[in-house]
Amino acid sequence: MTPRAREVARVVLLDPHDRVLLLHGHEPEDRARTWWFTPGGGLEGDETRERAALRELAEETGVTDVALGPLLWTRVCSFPFAGRRWDQDEWYYLARTAQTATAPLGLTELELRSVAGLRWWTSAELLVTRETVYPTGLAELLRTLLDEGPPREPLVLAPEIV
Repeated sequence: MTPRAREVARVVLLDPHDRVLLLHGHEPEDRARTWWFTPGGGLEGDETRERAALRELAEETGVTDVALGPLLWTRVCSFPFAGRRWDQDEWYYLARTAQTATAPLGLTELELRSVAGLRWWTSAELLVTRETVYPTGLAELLRTLLDEGPPREPLVLAPEIV
């Protein structure tokens, strides 16, 4: 992790049917450039990654009835968004919920300009979509997770520099 990297906690949220919840994002000034991504965001103050994961999940999706599970994956990424470069050290936690209704509770001003909605996806839908999904390879990662369970040690995903 570089000293400037933003520490981020993300959630791979599964419902009782093993569907994963993803947000639909776009560049604030270009709604045609879109992608899907897991809920999550940067740590605030001295909060832990686990606490940040639950807070971000509630703010971005309204889902609060969750059982936070183990750390699944980590990755370093860097990408341009909203006129600046974001360098992030991301940790992905497994979580399960029976709550499938969503209602974002606390989107930031930037999120209000760049999140178009959210949707539950099956692993089969992710495997065939032609839409951009982050992290890259999420369909295969999810399939492995559902087939084999969480890894004994968190997997380090390949860095993603866009």
